[in-house]
Amino acid sequence: MRHAREAQIGRYALVFAIPLDFPRNAYKEARMGMFDFVKDIGEKLFGSGAAQAVVKPANAAKPSDEEIAKALMAKVGGLGLSIKDLDITFSGGTAYVMGTAASQAEREKAILAVGNTEGIAKVHDNLAVAKPEPQAKFYTVVKGDTLSRIAKQHYGDANKYMRIFEANKPMLKDPDKIYPGQVLRIPD
Repeated sequence: MRHAREAQIGRYALVFAIPLDFPRNAYKEARMGMFDFVKDIGEKLFGSGAAQAVVKPANAAKPSDEEIAKALMAKVGGLGLSIKDLDITFSGGTAYVMGTAASQAEREKAILAVGNTEGIAKVHDNLAVAKPEPQAKFYTVVKGDTLSRIAKQHYGDANKYMRIFEANKPMLKDPDKIYPGQVLRIPD
């Protein structure tokens, strides 16, 4: 069961659906915000090359916002992340992610899984964190990057690339398969 909260921003009213059993102190623990991604780069949800089971025929019409939201829910749900009351909606290139993540790492992985999807330009994060922790840095991969090069840049040691790989599992399946425009978690 959910109840709605409304916030007025200029001429626009935003309505947030919040679970009735959502702990009151979680509002303080939630680190909500907007994250930008490269819209035309990322994992495909539909059609040829889609990593998900949700596949549309090549000649099918453009998927609706509801179909995209459903496919994003399936994608995040398939990662095995611990997120209570996960809800994703989609409109105009922006995905809205709500729920309560068990940890900061789970929250960040959900945001990145959604954002690193073709067609997603922004992720509006409304995820609360059950056990608040420091937030990891985010890094956008550029042409020529490897996890070793990124590790050298952030940790001063190229051999710490597995730390970045582990922090981005299960979205990354192979430390050698990253692409320009992809956003990665860089833990401290």
